[in-house]
Amino acid sequence: MLQSGGLKRVKVTFVLILSVFAAANSGWARLGDSSDKIEDSYGAVMQRRLRNDGTVTVVYKKDRYLYFVTFANDRSILETYSHVKGTDLSEREIARFLKANAAGGTWRADNIGTARRFKRSDGHAEATYAPVNGRPTLTVRELHSDHRGDQ
Repeated sequence: MLQSGGLKRVKVTFVLILSVFAAANSGWARLGDSSDKIEDSYGAVMQRRLRNDGTVTVVYKKDRYLYFVTFANDRSILETYSHVKGTDLSEREIARFLKANAAGGTWRADNIGTARRFKRSDGHAEATYAPVNGRPTLTVRELHSDHRGDQ
């Protein structure tokens, strides 16, 4: 049986671990999240546009990153990640963004040509790391997304 001091340490450790997991999960938005969740995670809106197909694109800036998000029916269906300065993302940053968008699955490299490509194990998303408008960018998008229907 645990001493009362030992039990208290176990409880404190458990609460600390839960707090770390909650903080880790709340800091990253991901595909499928609402515009409110994305805005809370990605910070200041730099630009917002309504597109002819009914989707909305929003550019956010937070810390050293630019986030470009396409929403359909108030859900994120495409996200891009790049450095404000236009420098390459590190392998660690790419892995972190992919992990945030794993949806319980895993990503595998599927490189073709000069672009780095990734496929999610559930087949519902893909990612590429390649220049977009001259800026090295990781793009993560839903596959088979039909944003025209009401949800």
